[in-house]
Amino acid sequence: MAERNVLRVLKGATAFPPPIWMMRQAGRYLPEYRATRSKAGSFLDLCYNPELACEVTLQPIRRFGFDASILFSDILVVPHALGRDLRFDEGVGPRMTPITAQEIAGLDDDGFHVNLSPVYEAVRKIRSELPEKTTLLGFCGAPWTVATYMVAGRGTPDQAPTRLFGYRNPEALDELLNLLADLSADYLANQVDAGADAVQIFDSWSGVLDEAAFQRWCVRPVARLLARFRARHADVPVIGFPRGAGLAYNSYRQQTGVTALALDWTVPFAQAKQLQAVGAVQGNLDPLRLVAGGAALEEGVRAILETLGDGPLIFNLGHGITPDAPVEHVDQMIRLVRGAQR
Repeated sequence: MAERNVLRVLKGATAFPPPIWMMRQAGRYLPEYRATRSKAGSFLDLCYNPELACEVTLQPIRRFGFDASILFSDILVVPHALGRDLRFDEGVGPRMTPITAQEIAGLDDDGFHVNLSPVYEAVRKIRSELPEKTTLLGFCGAPWTVATYMVAGRGTPDQAPTRLFGYRNPEALDELLNLLADLSADYLANQVDAGADAVQIFDSWSGVLDEAAFQRWCVRPVARLLARFRARHADVPVIGFPRGAGLAYNSYRQQTGVTALALDWTVPFAQAKQLQAVGAVQGNLDPLRLVAGGAALEEGVRAILETLGDGPLIFNLGHGITPDAPVEHVDQMIRLVRGAQR
């Protein structure tokens, strides 16, 4: 069988039109997702039900025929598997009891992978039901981003609680980030063992840090994670997504060891072109262009293809699709990408 197209591009090949998938492609914008979600009981129940997690993962593949499918789960199953409490309040988001410096020292990873066994089962089931040509992506949150929720107990606009915690308790935060890096490396490796072709690391809150903190709390933990992951899966591609990193994107791949860079929509095309000269890039359509549709969407797609289409590119959004994105606009985007000509 020929190698899956997304995998080829991740390894440096150029395909035109480029392969396409969307972050959060299995989600609330789809009526079939909302119907399945209503059966699950809670969002966490959906994440931990292999049958239902497989179903919602496959829904956008059936509807749109994306070139990659990404495991349906959440980045916060990692602290949950560590024994931290977690709930998702409708319309509000995740809620946890904020962790203290003293509690970090007492975290116990006994039972971690047993708790995540439904996720591994879901990966196996998804791979068995996906079309052969479709790449299956596993994922995790980067240590810094996961830690922000553990420390603050919720999402915040600028992650001030965790930044302040780190400035006041640098050793404690380092200890937490190191633990999350090691466990996340094993979590990703187990996803690959279960059938994932490649993985993505989401560092959604990397852009709030100053230069020194970015190096200590974003780059260093991801480099540690990748070193441990590569000991088990040296050749499996890894996509890094340090959202909001700005100029720090330029050295992120070399410093962390990721294979490809997922670019947020604020990355200028000149910078994106330089990054692509080193290896594959993914992105980077503004998700609100997808919501707007029409000329705004067409303009955004055309600019990406004209600038980055002659190198290793995976077409994607610059962040996840939002619940208010019309399904017909997704169809429009796919037609624009797949119908493109040089």
